[in-house]
Amino acid sequence: MDSKRMRRMLFAMLVMFMVLIGVIVVTNLETVKKKLGLAADVQIEETAVMEVADNGQRGSDLSAFLRDETFFDPEVKFKSIETYSGKNVFLMMSSVAKDLRIMIVDSVGRLVTGTPFVVKIQGMGEYTDSDRDGIVYIDGLRAGEYSVSLEEAEGFIVPNTITTIQVKQEIEYRVLSDIEYLIMTEDDIDVEKEDRAVNGAEEAADGSENTELQFAGDNARLGIDVSKWNKEIDWEKVKDDGIEFAIIRCGYRGASSGVLVLDPMYKRNIEGAIEAGIPVGVYFFTQALDEVEAVEEASMVISLIEDYDVDYPVFLDSESAGGRGRADALDAEERTKIHKAFLETIASAGYETGIYASRNWLNDELDMTEVSEYRTWLAEYADIPVYDKYYHMWQYTSKGSVDGIETRVDLNLCYMNIDTSINHAKGAAGYSGVIDGDSGNVPIGSDEE
Repeated sequence: MDSKRMRRMLFAMLVMFMVLIGVIVVTNLETVKKKLGLAADVQIEETAVMEVADNGQRGSDLSAFLRDETFFDPEVKFKSIETYSGKNVFLMMSSVAKDLRIMIVDSVGRLVTGTPFVVKIQGMGEYTDSDRDGIVYIDGLRAGEYSVSLEEAEGFIVPNTITTIQVKQEIEYRVLSDIEYLIMTEDDIDVEKEDRAVNGAEEAADGSENTELQFAGDNARLGIDVSKWNKEIDWEKVKDDGIEFAIIRCGYRGASSGVLVLDPMYKRNIEGAIEAGIPVGVYFFTQALDEVEAVEEASMVISLIEDYDVDYPVFLDSESAGGRGRADALDAEERTKIHKAFLETIASAGYETGIYASRNWLNDELDMTEVSEYRTWLAEYADIPVYDKYYHMWQYTSKGSVDGIETRVDLNLCYMNIDTSINHAKGAAGYSGVIDGDSGNVPIGSDEE
């Protein structure tokens, strides 16, 4: 090959190489400018800095967006890295008065138990869920705003957020929206230690009680009250035997631990009675030690009845737990204050309410003048009661026999005008029935009868 042809070939190859370089430069022009530090790129960065400055940043700190809470889409950020193997957990909080309940829940809203979670309250320190029930409870707080965060826990993805809540000085008798997290079943507890209500009326019975069904016509209505102790009930047979209403136990507070417990037969009883056409009310056995616990108990009741038509009152069962209950040692003033908190919370939700107790309990363990605006359900097993104050229902025996119930059952006479023909829409308050005045609500055998 002669030298002239060789030069032409080398020149052609050089041209092709330059063309290739040009194509690459054009395709990656912005990258090349950035690498070479050209003026146009500097202007772009200066503009970006100015835009950040307009949003509150001063200076040339281009990492400022990392501290700007409005920069990213609103989503939960976690302390643990995204690839961390674990379950997401979150905080839920509530407060009644001077207290704070912190609940650790999973992504579907269930309490996370079995782990000693640690929560931090700014300015106060750290608190550990030592019993590993997913709840940290703190009382005796001052009114004000509190900031709470959850510390990292092995096996869990913890949100990198601080949650604030307002703690109030005075109690408000309003239903707690998250009460379902505190409700347990009897599978979760030692039933023998917790369900210990003692019927004071049986202890004070004088042997003259009438154990038969009493049909009082227009002056009173005949009803029963039932719980798990009455086992499975055939409500159609109960209705056919002449029973006109039923007061059903929905739950109780444990006499030992103080946990809130669902009566295992509640759902079956209330739905069975309503389906059979028997108007219903409910009662709850209390062992509350203070007003906060009374609000909890009332909130549990409301959560259990809000889906049903409840025409008769919600009653608070005020009895002893045999001297070994957590609330048995309360004096009359303390107990009355606690009971009033329950009644006011129920009333605030739109339901009629009152107290159930034996004659001696009403006389000695409560100041009935403080709760006179509410209904009284007297338990006195005698042919004629000697209780000398007003009452609206009378439980006259615990030894009744009703078709459809295999056990002995409590029998009651109601002297209130209960208008069960009116079925109000529940609305926000959950109200579904009406107590239409009083009729015959005086002690049987009294001068006013």
